[in-house]
Amino acid sequence: MEYKANILLIYTGGTIGMIKDFETGALKAFDFDELLYNIPELKLLEHNIETLSFGEPIDSSNMQPAYYVRLAEVIAENYKKYDGFVILHGSDTMAYSASVMSFLLENLQKPIIYTGSQLPIGDLRTDAKENLITSIQLAGLQENQKPVIAEVGLYFEYKLYRANRTVKVNAEHFEAFTSYNYPPLAESGVHLDVNKNYLYKMSAKKELYVHKELETDVIVLKLFPGITEKAVSYMLNFPNLKGVILETYGSGNAPNESWFIKIIAEAIQRGVYVVNVTQCLGGSVIMGHYETSTALKKIGVISGKDITTEAAVAKMMYLLPKNLGKNVFKTIFETSLRGEML
Repeated sequence: MEYKANILLIYTGGTIGMIKDFETGALKAFDFDELLYNIPELKLLEHNIETLSFGEPIDSSNMQPAYYVRLAEVIAENYKKYDGFVILHGSDTMAYSASVMSFLLENLQKPIIYTGSQLPIGDLRTDAKENLITSIQLAGLQENQKPVIAEVGLYFEYKLYRANRTVKVNAEHFEAFTSYNYPPLAESGVHLDVNKNYLYKMSAKKELYVHKELETDVIVLKLFPGITEKAVSYMLNFPNLKGVILETYGSGNAPNESWFIKIIAEAIQRGVYVVNVTQCLGGSVIMGHYETSTALKKIGVISGKDITTEAAVAKMMYLLPKNLGKNVFKTIFETSLRGEML
């Protein structure tokens, strides 16, 4: 007899939970207690599905770290009761939210699948139903009554990705997300094919631990030709700045003009952590590969390797409250914690 997994479906907000008022044309959130009525196909699934909704739907543009912690606590409270979790979330900041969740939940042994849609669930051409149904199937996959997937994933348009490897690349196409530096964990076609070699594997089974502190005094500074000394200085000198995600060119290159290096070096000396990530969607930072990144390496800039900006922000917010020593922080940031980098 096939095992029926218990799945908790959590709705935070976003397009997937909207339905069109055909009289006014406006989108409104529908009652997720009526999920089976709105998506009768869910009755065909072999799993037991229960739903939980945030009191007021949150547009993903309004997502804040406090919501991430709240969601992590909800999962922790229900962790032993359910075999898997599906989180419905607005797509615009889903890569950020899902990346943060991967760090907040240490020793995760069950699947947490983020999904959403580009069109409302009540739209005739919606992508919501396929995304939702397959996400539930993925969250319920079992072998010997143990979850096949034991990490935070993001499912969109026939592909499951490691969440902290994803970026949103399109605002209009159904293929809204991709993962340039890591292969899909699973692909949905006629069959649901799981790429088991790419799944994250815990070395030993440990109790779930939920981290509940995130530091928000962090900025992303994207370089561009013509960026001025005044602008960089202003960004790196505001009070209480703790961390900077520096989006550089190519394999981690930046201007080697003296004023630029001086501002970055002074920030580091004040205790600000600066992480170098590439603006390129694919590839990796290799500091010292070109002369224009050698100076950054010398002054103590941390290599983000092939991490995404979204995951770098999440990791920075997660690590800063730990009060780690300078060298320890650098070592840990440059080490893969949840499969977020090579």
